[in-house]
Amino acid sequence: MNRFTRDQIAARVAKDIFEGAYVNLGIGLPTKVANFLPEDREVFLHSENGLLGMGPAPAPGEEDEDLINAGKQPVTILTGGAYFHHADSFAMMRGGHLDICVLGAFQVSEKGDLANWHTGAPDAIPAVGGAMDLALGAKKVFVMMDHQTKTGGSKIVPQCTYPLTGVACVNRIFTDLAVLDVTPEGLCVVEMAPGLTFDELQGVTGAPLLAFESKGQS
Repeated sequence: MNRFTRDQIAARVAKDIFEGAYVNLGIGLPTKVANFLPEDREVFLHSENGLLGMGPAPAPGEEDEDLINAGKQPVTILTGGAYFHHADSFAMMRGGHLDICVLGAFQVSEKGDLANWHTGAPDAIPAVGGAMDLALGAKKVFVMMDHQTKTGGSKIVPQCTYPLTGVACVNRIFTDLAVLDVTPEGLCVVEMAPGLTFDELQGVTGAPLLAFESKGQS
């Protein structure tokens, strides 16, 4: 089964980020999106540890140990970028000032419920960070994740079984197999990996899917 690479997923997310958007990139896979934003498109990247105007990852050897994102990865800052207090950063997140946040996930339900901070395992360390604030505060929530678990189970489910981060908050899902929109009618397939059929995608997805054409869109 053909799959999108992680770089291809990140590039696809970057394609959907519009000119002038204020965007938070979550820890993990979402941080890759910064490296694929077109140079001629002005996007303001926000990091919850107190940075606005974040740029792509620095070239090897040019890292600044005092310039990191929320995942402690080295980043760059663009001309006009700003640093601020952690509390101010969360006020931005909670106050509806972010157009888009891009988050990873353990599960997403067919209704757009998000579970991305805890699997419920007794030995896991709960660490929600700012995920709840972002999921409810951003105007749009994009999720980037593998379509399946390491054991082959679907991460897209009728109902989340892990502790929730947010209810009905996800707008679009980007996986290594497809791009899906969360709609009132259900999960609508926008794109699929090359060579993948709708039936194959449905076969590895735990919730019902709608073909893009059935929504009357182009």
